[in-house]
Amino acid sequence: MIIYVLRHCDYCHSSIGQGQRWVRQKIYSPSSSDEAPRYRHYHAEPSDGQSESCWERQLEQAIARTAA
Repeated sequence: MIIYVLRHCDYCHSSIGQGQRWVRQKIYSPSSSDEAPRYRHYHAEPSDGQSESCWERQLEQAIARTAA
């Protein structure tokens, strides 16, 4: 039996297809009493015509937010 979990990119909101490389980011919420982490998923490789992956673009935005 093959189990396939459908994942969606948290940056571009499109599905991450079977066989595509992806990145999982573990997030702990300091305000939550539950110690279970949440996960965000991103495309690890650039889409057609793109120079950066969704993961790289998300990192650049996070760095820009903390620098501002």
